[in-house]
Formats: sequence, C-alpha cells, structure tokens
Amino acid sequence: MFELFRELQRYVNFTEKDEVVLRGIPEEVHQHFPEIAELFYARVLEFEPGRAALARGEKHVGQLKGTLVRWMKELITGPWDETYVERRARIGRVHVQIALPQHYMVSAMNLVRVHLRDRVCRALGPGTDACSEAETSLEKICDIDLALMLHTYREDLESSQVRAERLATFGQLVGSIGHELRNPLGVIETSLFVLKGRATEDEKTKRHLDRIGQQVALANDIITQLLSLIRDRPLDRGRIDFAALIRDAMSESPKVSLKLPPTLGVQGDATQLRQVIVNLTQNAVWFATDRGTVELTLREEEGHAVLWVDDSGPGIDPTVRNRLFEPLVTTRPAGIGLGLALVKRIVERHGGTVSAGRSPLGGARFEVRLPGGAP
Repeated sequence: MFELFRELQRYVNFTEKDEVVLRGIPEEVHQHFPEIAELFYARVLEFEPGRAALARGEKHVGQLKGTLVRWMKELITGPWDETYVERRARIGRVHVQIALPQHYMVSAMNLVRVHLRDRVCRALGPGTDACSEAETSLEKICDIDLALMLHTYREDLESSQVRAERLATFGQLVGSIGHELRNPLGVIETSLFVLKGRATEDEKTKRHLDRIGQQVALANDIITQLLSLIRDRPLDRGRIDFAALIRDAMSESPKVSLKLPPTLGVQGDATQLRQVIVNLTQNAVWFATDRGTVELTLREEEGHAVLWVDDSGPGIDPTVRNRLFEPLVTTRPAGIGLGLALVKRIVERHGGTVSAGRSPLGGARFEVRLPGGAP
C-alpha cells in the first residue's frame, strides 16, 4: 500500500514543496474542522442509504465526527508516512464493513475539500499567491487520499465477495460431513476406553493407545472449529475488562510481553474474545520461534479498544496476504488454516475489524479493533 502511495505522489507531483505549503496553513484553519465535520454528517444523514450505513457501522455519530476532524488535521500536517497511509486504507475497509456505497466516498471527499479550500483561502487571503499554492497542494493530497481509500475499498469488497462465496460452499460441505465424522470418532473413543481398561504391561502398547487418544481429540477439535465457522452461535454479551481478559489468557505465556492499560472495557462475549487472543498469540509465538519476540499492546483509540499482536518472525507470506483470513489457508507446515478465519468471524460479529500488516518488530502485526465500552 505504501508503494501505491509513493506512486500516486509521483503521479500528481506531490513534492516536499507541497508538504511545506500544507504545513504552512495557519493554525486558525484547524478551528473550522469541527464545523466542517458537522456539515459533512448533516449531509450524509439527509439520505436514507447514508443513515442506514452509519447505523450498521457506528451508533455514535459523535465519534465519527471526531475521526473526521483528526483526518483533516493529518491531511494538512502529516507526517505522510506509512502510518498515515494505513489510517487512510482503514477508512476504506470500514466503509466496506458497514456497506456504505462507494459513491458516498467520492461525494464526501468533494464536500470536505470545498469547505477546506474556502477556509484556507479565507485565512491566507482570496486571490493571493499563498492561497493559490495552498489550494493546489490541498487538491493533490485530497486526490491521493481518495485514490487510497477507493483502492482499499475495491480490494476489500472483492475479497469479501469471494470470501462469502467460498464460505457458502465451505459451509455446505462442513455441515454435511461434520456430524458424520463424529460418529466414527465416537466409536474409536469407546473402543479406546475399553482397551485402556484392560491392564497391560507393554509400554509400547500404552504409548500407541495414548497417541490414538491424542489424535482423536485433535480430530474432534478440528471438527468443532469447522462447525464454529459456519454457526451463528449467539454471543453472550456483557461488559468485559479487555485488559484483564488478555492478562488472564496470557498468564501461562511468560515469553509474551504485555503492554496494557490498567483497564479498558468492551462489550462482548468473553469466551469468544479469549479465543481471538489465544489464536493470534499462538500464531505469533510459532512464527517468532523460541529466539524471537512477541508483544501484545492494548490502547484506546478513537472510541475503540485496539489490540496489536506483534512478532519478530519472517512476516506475512505475500502469496497468501489477500487470503489470510480465509478457511484452510495457512503457511504453517502442520497448520490447517482455521485459527485466523475463526478470529475474523468472531471479531466481525462483535462489530470490530481485524487486519494484518508489518510489525515494528520486523515480523507480522495483527490489529484487532473493537467498539469500546465501560468495563
């Protein structure tokens, strides 16, 4: 994504001079950002599709207004780095998640840029060279931002459609064979119980019986995970201290470094969210190996609880990057590709998002964003 950003910069000729011009916009312009955000969401809420999309994605428009204010500030102050690009891409992903029609993004950008141009030229003086330069630089960065958001929107929308089709087929297959596999496994478990009940001094026989038991348990666990992917098991929602939940889940993982606030609340199902934490951490630990590092960081950001799971491993394989959260996709030699698919399903059912990228530690970073709530 950052390579695309650099390419767009060259395409619209956004240079260091433009960065200087944008940073030189008077501070007084920032005072108008809340006003522009008010105008923007007033316009969106005038139309039924816009109201419906916001209702699906966010209950509190006030939080979205705050996000838009921060977006405008970053637009003209930067820094225009990889973090900046990731934030822009996230906007596209959120619009896919709440099913906001793509043309709203184009219309929204036009409304914002018109009001920004007006406020900037008022501050610099209409018709002056400074106003003209600022307008040009502002147009360039707005064009880049819109291109990034639309690119992410299209990419994520296509991936969502493909994933939905695959999950439908996958669900039919799993639903039909899952219960059928339980029957022979039940017979094996019963026979194993009988055999273990017969005293034997043969250590080799005991070891083989234990291995059979372990493999049966593994097979049952795989079936359970498969069925969990296609079932809409009701969420046992409640107020959760997410920081405390992470500490408890990682209590037996001394190699994992935790950077958590004293408390941070979310609304959700504690059992399922614990599964998210465990799946992501186990994945990170495996790729980091015994010599590597795994860190879990939790913060409150823009009204959300944000969890980062970082590792110092080799990073995400480019060949599976776009299919990372699909069932049966894995790069682990002994993996079956269900852990991340289950993570995505649980997080999205909680109204959150999960994404993957590069970690500051050099390996992979998985980011989970959940709507915040008092613990």
